[in-house]
Amino acid sequence: MIYKKDANFPYPVFASNVKTYLKNEFLIDLDINEDEKNFIFKFTEFEIESDFIKQMREENKIQFILIIQSKDNWFTKLTSTNDEIKVPKNRLSLNNRTLIQVHIQALESINFKGNEDLIPFYDAFKEEITVQKNGLIGYSNVLVLEGRFRKPLEIFSKRVDQNLSSEIKIELGNETIELVFKDADYQFGELPKSSGLMLPYIYMGMQKALYQFIKNYGTEDSVELEYLDEPENLLDLKIFNLMRNKNVDELSIDNVDEVINQISDSMIGKYASTVREFASDGN
Repeated sequence: MIYKKDANFPYPVFASNVKTYLKNEFLIDLDINEDEKNFIFKFTEFEIESDFIKQMREENKIQFILIIQSKDNWFTKLTSTNDEIKVPKNRLSLNNRTLIQVHIQALESINFKGNEDLIPFYDAFKEEITVQKNGLIGYSNVLVLEGRFRKPLEIFSKRVDQNLSSEIKIELGNETIELVFKDADYQFGELPKSSGLMLPYIYMGMQKALYQFIKNYGTEDSVELEYLDEPENLLDLKIFNLMRNKNVDELSIDNVDEVINQISDSMIGKYASTVREFASDGN
């Protein structure tokens, strides 16, 4: 079962869209490839904010279950979040709408007496809270794949055009935000941490795409995402799913930069860290 909205549980559950934990972020993202027989998934992000959940993981008291919901449902236990996960193509069709989520399952009875991540409401009685073996401890955000996508999890693409009249051009394609460079050197490909150095370009591209999103779907310079039907344009649909996965409820001219920070998990902070690493190394 995929949990997309608030669900009622008799105990506090760890999830980004449930406010029972002070540190409640559980975010995943994936790359997808394929060979002749399999779809191949690999996590590019697996972020758990709760120290209590991390401790349970270290003590082997919980396990992670990857759930893929398409025409047919498929799930597997995750022995490592660093490994590739192969799903036979005869068990999964990306021609249909596909939802992906990770659940946290208790491997034994877990008492919440030592859970310091819960909101103060539970302080008086959290020692009475016990999740039984095989019970649901938490769940991640939902990733949405559309069979219409050629590259379902890719929002940005890059290419070089030496005939550009400017050094960089940002184009909004049918499915990706395309970063076009006059010179390949502008991509820092020969340097370590090149992806971090590319983040200002990513920021500019996301700004342009979000302003276009507001123009396409907004009224009075804002979009209420909760009430917006899924866009037909594939790039807009990817951006819409990304914002909803990151719990963005409204996009407006005034909060574009805040939304970028939220959906990118502090892009500018990551860029600043990359630059500081170069500075500390004397590069």
